[in-house]
Amino acid sequence: MATAVILLVLAAWGAPARAARRGPQAVMVTGKIPLPQPRPAEAPNGEEEKSTEEAAPATPDKPAQEQAAKPAQPDKPAQPDKPAQPDKPAAPPQSACRVALTEEIAIAPSIPPIRGPGACGGEDLVRLEAIVLPDKHKVTVNPPATLRCSMASAIADWVRTDVVSIAAGLGSEPAVLENFDSYECRGFNRIPGAHLSEHGRANALDVGGFKLVNGRAITLTDRTVPRELREQVLHSVCARFMTVLGPDSDWYHEEHIHLDLMERRNNYKTCQWDVLDPLPNIAPLLPAVRPQEAPPREVAKDEDKGGDSGTHAKAAPADKAVGEPEPADGNGAAPDTDDTAAAPAAPPPAPAKNARKKRRKEK
Repeated sequence: MATAVILLVLAAWGAPARAARRGPQAVMVTGKIPLPQPRPAEAPNGEEEKSTEEAAPATPDKPAQEQAAKPAQPDKPAQPDKPAQPDKPAAPPQSACRVALTEEIAIAPSIPPIRGPGACGGEDLVRLEAIVLPDKHKVTVNPPATLRCSMASAIADWVRTDVVSIAAGLGSEPAVLENFDSYECRGFNRIPGAHLSEHGRANALDVGGFKLVNGRAITLTDRTVPRELREQVLHSVCARFMTVLGPDSDWYHEEHIHLDLMERRNNYKTCQWDVLDPLPNIAPLLPAVRPQEAPPREVAKDEDKGGDSGTHAKAAPADKAVGEPEPADGNGAAPDTDDTAAAPAAPPPAPAKNARKKRRKEK
């Protein structure tokens, strides 16, 4: 009995499995099948999920895989925070001179300040390479000059106005400005122990001359250069600069012209430049021998031989006696001197020997 019950149960249990293998039509529905719940409104659309999955296929996180592959390491001690690096100092603001000295006036790039040795150097320095004329033509400074901006600006203004006008009078235009010396840490005239020169402050320029576009070279200390031209340059620089030194100021400035903007009390200026005339082509010789046809020299009389002191008498010619009248011929006319024999000159009367003694006794 029990065996029959077990068989019936097994048969009932295996019937659905056999029906599933045969097909869905063979399955007998013994109960009510529940229907699916309605899809919520906030659920995503199925097509959007599919397109998203196709566009970005799911891949495992690579850093997470690497982290998982690394063996576990002990915790490291926390390192202190590094000090924040200070910001670079901001560049100092440009001076008014630096702003005004543009490339339309001069090619003068700024250079770092010079400090030392001693009191030498300065700030707001430039390297004056060329001066730009109003017609955009450039006047080269040979070699480039290291100057303060104020001095470089004064040189550029002088060349752009005065030198251009002087060169125009010669039918040309300036091309090169000869720089004899600019910044140099030294004393006056390179004398050891002397006061600091304006060259040591980058506040001076020694000018040798300038060249023109037509090839003519003008040396300001050359005596063969026309005097009027050198005087024009003299007047122009003395009106603009505080110090002007040239020939005859001292023997240190015989070959160049010194210009600077030295500050003095009451804006006192120094302009020492003698425009010298050309030297003679031939040196003067010793005096020549006195020619025979020259008139006789005046000779002073000797006091011991009589006559007043300080009086002069002309020497008588050899063919005439001193104080002797000319003899007359039979007609009362004086004969020709060429035919008359010369008579010896009569000596002046000798003074008495005791004349001086008598005068002393009388006194």
